[in-house]
This record gives sequence, C-alpha cells and structure tokens, in this order.
Amino acid sequence: MLLLGKTKRQPKDMENSSTSIETRCGGTAGAILTCPLEVVKTRLQSSQLALRPLCISEVQLPGMTVRLTNPTPPSPGMLKLLRTILEKEGVRSLFRGLGPNLAGVAPSRAIYFAAYSGVKERLNAVLVPESKKVHILAATCAGITSATLTNPIWLVKTRMQLEARVKGETASNALQCAMHVYRTEGLRGFYRGVTASYAGVSETVIHFVIYEALKQQLRNRHHSHSPPLTLSPNNHDFFGLMGAAAVSKTCATCIAYPHEVIRTRLREEGSRYRSFIQTLQLVVHEEGPLALYRGLLAHLVRQIPNAAIMMATYEAIVHLASSTL
Repeated sequence: MLLLGKTKRQPKDMENSSTSIETRCGGTAGAILTCPLEVVKTRLQSSQLALRPLCISEVQLPGMTVRLTNPTPPSPGMLKLLRTILEKEGVRSLFRGLGPNLAGVAPSRAIYFAAYSGVKERLNAVLVPESKKVHILAATCAGITSATLTNPIWLVKTRMQLEARVKGETASNALQCAMHVYRTEGLRGFYRGVTASYAGVSETVIHFVIYEALKQQLRNRHHSHSPPLTLSPNNHDFFGLMGAAAVSKTCATCIAYPHEVIRTRLREEGSRYRSFIQTLQLVVHEEGPLALYRGLLAHLVRQIPNAAIMMATYEAIVHLASSTL
C-alpha cells in the first residue's frame, strides 16, 4: 500500500499514538537544534532592537523652523545578532526558553493534530469530503484550540528569550519567570499576545489548504504515472510530501508573518503595546511597514525544514499505523 494511496481509517487511539510519537521525536529534536534561531528571531522582532529615527532639537533659521533627524540605522542581520549574543551573553543565552519550548512543543502539536483530525472527520460527514471548506474550518478550529491552551507556555518562553544577561550573570528559569508574570500581571498576563496568535491561525489555514491541494496533486500524479525507478514508492511519496509541506509553509509564513512581530511586542514585559490593532499601527507608524517582517529570514530557516519533516513524518506514521490493521 502506497503512502499517498487510500488507506483504511485507523482507530482514534492508534491515531493519537501516532501523533504523540511524531511530536515527541521530531518536535523535540527540532526545538533543540533550532533554539538559537528562535532566540535570534525573537530578539529581532522585539522593540529592544526597534531602531526609530532620532529627532534632535528644533533649529531656528531666518523665516523657518527646521527639525533635524538622524536617519534610521539598518537593522542588525541574523548573523550579526547571533555573534553579538555569543560575545556579550555567552552560548547559554542562545538556548534561553528551551525548557518551555520542549514542554510545549509536544502538547501543542498533539492538540493541533488531534483537533484537526477530529474536526475534519466530523466536517467530512456533513460537507463535501476533503473540500477546501473542510480544510479551512478544521485548521481554524485546531489553531484556535491549540493557541488558547498553550499560550501561557509560549509567553514564558518569549519573556525568557528577551531577557538579556551578561556572561556569568544568573538568569531566571521558567518557573521563576512564570511566578513573576503571575505576581505582576495576574492570570490575564499569561494570555498577552493570544489575539495575535488567533490572527496567526490564518497562516495555519493557508498552510494546510495549500498542503492538501499539493498532496492531492501528488496523489493524482501517482495514479497516472509510475514513480522513478531510482526510488521506492514510499520514498517517492515521502519526499513529495516534504516538498509539498515546505512550499505550503513558505507561502503561508511570508503572507501571515506580521502577526509574529505583533505577538512578540504584545508579550514584552511592561511594554506600551496593548492590542493587536494598536500594536500594528504603532509599529508601522514608528518603524515603517518593513518592521513587520523583521526576523523573517531566521524564522524561515528554522520553520521550513521543521514543517517539511514534521508533516511528511506524520503522514508516514499514520500510513504505517493504518496499514498494520
């Protein structure tokens, strides 16, 4: 039985077990290896590196008043910021927030895939099966569910990654950071940035709609053409799904990326950012529209391989689990 072929429906316990295996193995390894990129991306997104024009005092000239403004210096690049963190804070700072990341990656993806599969199964019974409407509604419900339940974990992770300490200085751990948030902001503090996460569901929706369309094309092509002799059918399907996941994730990320910057700003401690719209307007007004794409390169380098491996592995495990029944 081929990976892209029609498979038997597996029981829920088997499906959940498959999802758990995928999230623990792929998610944990990916989180550890890409943590430095995550830290760099978060620092680039934050207002700590917001490079706004500096206005100097007004100069009175005959018949006019002139305001002198220094041009905005260029934003530091990914490699430059990475080198700066290494020099000033040490290697350990590149792994700030790894604890919450490891604690949250498995449940967040398990919640997402469980919700996506469950909602899609129910919608297929009342709507046109495997239609774009089904995929959009299932991805939206899964994204909102996962974002709501795991937002406290990601807020603590972001706070830790933004906490810059010099070499040798002790930094707070996840529990200390969480207690500080609770003491200073209460339970509501753990849900700062959740509105941006809801807006970010659009990225997941775009990702899954494009992915499902590409997967359908792969399935149709597989039935009409024989796979290359150099690869077995399973390998051919696996690499095809990886490519579909990479393309769909790249498109979705580039379209919906501004919500990432807004979410980071909202999660900053004691920031002047209060709501999604207010933060969007403030960033664009003070730093320009391009500021909404700061850290995009680091995000793409980190996310695209993860998404490709995760989606292909998930499909492969679901296929293997169903083929054994």
